[in-house]
Amino acid sequence: MSFGVATSPRRERLVRFFLVGCTAAAVQLALLWLFVDLAGVNYLIGAFVAIEITILFQYVLNNAWTFHRSRHSTMREYAVGLGKTNLVRGTAIPLQLGILYVLVTLGTAEYLVGNAVAICVTGLYRYALDSAWTWN
Repeated sequence: MSFGVATSPRRERLVRFFLVGCTAAAVQLALLWLFVDLAGVNYLIGAFVAIEITILFQYVLNNAWTFHRSRHSTMREYAVGLGKTNLVRGTAIPLQLGILYVLVTLGTAEYLVGNAVAICVTGLYRYALDSAWTWN
């Protein structure tokens, strides 16, 4: 008897993207905490820098694992893909920072919780654009 679950490539890719995203979210929150609480940086500036660092981190992981079937393997493909993912995810930065700002300003959430909410809200947007354009 087999206990393996057959999944479609699209579902497998979405699960892997989600797992990479969760890992990157944890890294991003840790970086944000370091920037704000230890270095004394404004939470929006800290979030911007943490987001950009995790964009690079996620590209490496997603290229190697999530989108391994259409992996960018040459230096040119890798550089173009990194540029595309930066454009895709870069367009999500204002959305993420806007959500973070509103949640903190309204007193709805502390900055780390607000950032976690903003990551979740913008996640599907990033997945749709990355899967359709970066690794098409």
